[in-house]
Amino acid sequence: MKEHFANTIKNSEAYTMAVAETMPEDKFQFAPAETVWNFGELINHIAYGIIWWTENYIKKQESPWDPPTARPSKKETLNHLKEAYEYLKNSLNNGTVTEEKMNGFHATLDHITHHRGQATTYLRLNGIIPPDYTY
Repeated sequence: MKEHFANTIKNSEAYTMAVAETMPEDKFQFAPAETVWNFGELINHIAYGIIWWTENYIKKQESPWDPPTARPSKKETLNHLKEAYEYLKNSLNNGTVTEEKMNGFHATLDHITHHRGQATTYLRLNGIIPPDYTY
């Protein structure tokens, strides 16, 4: 079971990082409307979401929803995203994978997928072809 989740997380990370890396630095502040996050804020939300979902739904450590301000640069945002994935992977390596943990992993990955889909739309709105989805 751990191997399956490890591969799923690895694929999620590779594709999410590729999507985030594809947006040029000068477009990281792009937002398709005034009422939604810009691209950098969206990627920051994915990263923070990984940490928050991991704490609350995998580790069962109640953590308040208190997202930090988006990182000021593409490099810092991508580093935050990498760190969040490391945190998720480390949570898999600690302890047994129970049904409750599996549900937490599924919920976390679903949240990532939801927002990554938005990020690919942001790319397309800028005339950028998103990286091919790989599994």
